[in-house]
Amino acid sequence: MADQYAQSGEDNRPTEIPAIRWDEPPEGPVLVLLDQTRLPAEEVELVCTDAPALVEAIRSLAVRGAPLLGIAGAYGVALAAARGFDVDDAANALAGARPTAVNLAVGVRRAHAAYRAELVRSGDAGEAAVAALAAARALHREDAEASARMAERGLALLDELLPGGGHRILTHCNTGSLVSGGEGTAFAVALAAQRAGRLRRLWVDETRPLLQGARLTAYEAARTGMAYTLLTDNAAGSLFAAGEVDAVLIGADRIAADGSVANKVGSYPLAVLARYHHVPFIVVAPLTTVDPDTPDGAAIEVEQRPGHEVTEVAVPQAPTTGAGGGVPVAPLGTQAYNPAFDVTPPELVTAIVTEEGTVSPVTAEALAELYGRARQVTIG
Repeated sequence: MADQYAQSGEDNRPTEIPAIRWDEPPEGPVLVLLDQTRLPAEEVELVCTDAPALVEAIRSLAVRGAPLLGIAGAYGVALAAARGFDVDDAANALAGARPTAVNLAVGVRRAHAAYRAELVRSGDAGEAAVAALAAARALHREDAEASARMAERGLALLDELLPGGGHRILTHCNTGSLVSGGEGTAFAVALAAQRAGRLRRLWVDETRPLLQGARLTAYEAARTGMAYTLLTDNAAGSLFAAGEVDAVLIGADRIAADGSVANKVGSYPLAVLARYHHVPFIVVAPLTTVDPDTPDGAAIEVEQRPGHEVTEVAVPQAPTTGAGGGVPVAPLGTQAYNPAFDVTPPELVTAIVTEEGTVSPVTAEALAELYGRARQVTIG
């Protein structure tokens, strides 16, 4: 069913709209998303009534960010079950909507497994739908808890590596509450540093071509009263050269078994710059982002996005003549290379911070030990 939009309330006020929520109006359950493609100009909610609508929201980046995609995938399975659609088909479509983000498939599998287990046990599709929704809500709650623990661990690591405070942190893409059930991943660490009086400046890469840094991270930094400065991606080198960066903090969409990190394209060049300038390069991600079945960076499937995201720019209220609905900035017919992610090898990563512990140096053995220990605790 076609998505519906609902405009939020007053302008120029910090929003209380969550990035994702389950709602049950009289006409039936829905999944409500804060449409991230409309930020920062508008705070608009997108209402999904079935899995295909959610798949489109995921592909269009209306909902995005590894942890939140896992939550969305789980809720999508619950939505299909609650509305009586084919749950297996919905799960397959959702899991494949963005192949690089491992959390999406993890969330889908968790809710789908809960649905199938209850269906086998009771034979009641209604009870199975309740079980799927309970699994999605549990994942949502766990992610919020994980966010708080990652912020605590990340700040402790920063204080260890950079004693004295006054941290100047460079971040890429968006890693705040818009990607999480809580306050985020890397951004949550910066927020913890601000609350502790130890953040001097957040440097925000604009993150081309879709400007998640300019549109979303700057939006969240402004809302929290954080001292931040926006820069073009290709200005980062001069910032390092000037000695203005104390640490790089990013999130991750998939972490391979060897510690290779897939994140928004542009992350790998930052890692190279950080290594040359002897600056810590820290990845903050929940354990659900670690994929032990992907052996190394070469095995990570990198999503290729449409070329028009590079050859056009979206300008609100401007005439649009491009094939993708934007203003052309390249000659008609120009071919574009547009990978959504790049992969940073483990030797360039100072540390991986998860809710269950920090891995440094980053090795396959250390990551496997942390992952195995956390799973034993969960099972136990």
